[in-house]
Amino acid sequence: MISTLAWTPDGIRFINQTKLPLEETYVLATTYEQVADVIVSMVVRGAPAIGVSAAYGVALGALRSNAASAQDFAPEFEKICARLAGTRPTAVNLFWAIDRMKRVFADLLASGSAMARVQDTLLAEAHAMYDEDIAACKTMGAFGGALLPQSGGVLTHCNAGALATCGYGTALGVIRSAVEQGKQIHVFADETRPFLQGARLTAWELMADGIPTTVICDNMAASLMQAGRIQAVVVGADRIAANGDFANKIGTYNVAILAKEHGIPFYCAAPWSTIDTATATGEGIPIEERSPVEVTHHGGKQLTPHGVGICNPAFDVTPAKYVTAIITERGVLRAPYTESLKQMEMVAV
Repeated sequence: MISTLAWTPDGIRFINQTKLPLEETYVLATTYEQVADVIVSMVVRGAPAIGVSAAYGVALGALRSNAASAQDFAPEFEKICARLAGTRPTAVNLFWAIDRMKRVFADLLASGSAMARVQDTLLAEAHAMYDEDIAACKTMGAFGGALLPQSGGVLTHCNAGALATCGYGTALGVIRSAVEQGKQIHVFADETRPFLQGARLTAWELMADGIPTTVICDNMAASLMQAGRIQAVVVGADRIAANGDFANKIGTYNVAILAKEHGIPFYCAAPWSTIDTATATGEGIPIEERSPVEVTHHGGKQLTPHGVGICNPAFDVTPAKYVTAIITERGVLRAPYTESLKQMEMVAV
């Protein structure tokens, strides 16, 4: 299984996703500031992986602190959380993980814990999130794999695989599970401009697993659907609103509309931590605007005229009406999502 990130005695070891697929290199973050930089620069990316990375960043900050107790550490803890929370605005898993660490620290603060206990407890919580993420991906993979056709083409957009999580993946976890169930799946991976997560990362992952994969340009999906070569679409998510609208990598909305027009099931796979019931609809999801350089340049080479205007939102929002089902580790949700999300949340509690 691909190791997106790993805790070591020296810090957090990340596979450098900006160098894939041609170079498999690693980055070691030894401070929480370096973890924040790794998230911003997209050395690590994908909502679940970002969340767990932030949790480890908080633990790393505690381990590097000279504070003697939870009370002494409290101002520094808030600074650490604020820095990590400011890295990327759209992926709700980031804030979910930081809030979870805050709840753990509040208990430590209330009990007047010594710093050694603070360090051990925060690190244990980050480890728990790591393990839970892999388990969640495998469970949702089993739920989602059952929904895919026995054979045929499955389109995916961006990279919602092991590289976007702590292992196995969300959308690619669904595909992996379907293949493990004996289904004959051929993946069509959108290249996913401008960062090319599909062409670089999804293709690399699936080829490593021996799953038949074809990379297509983002503007080819409609013609393949029209030709009957796509039987299902499965994507990940960075935030799912209470009504089922969801944010995912820019271009997902296009694919959803095309799937609807061609009568192809469109699935969204994400862990429960990606669901943001405090946000009523997709209109409330903040959309990150990335650097123009990601559009103007590729591989260090400029592609556009000097001075031209650039628009580079990292995500778009797909309305719930285009979503056939939302696949989570708690089960498969169907429309109306406002009701099914609420019911599943109540059952889980």
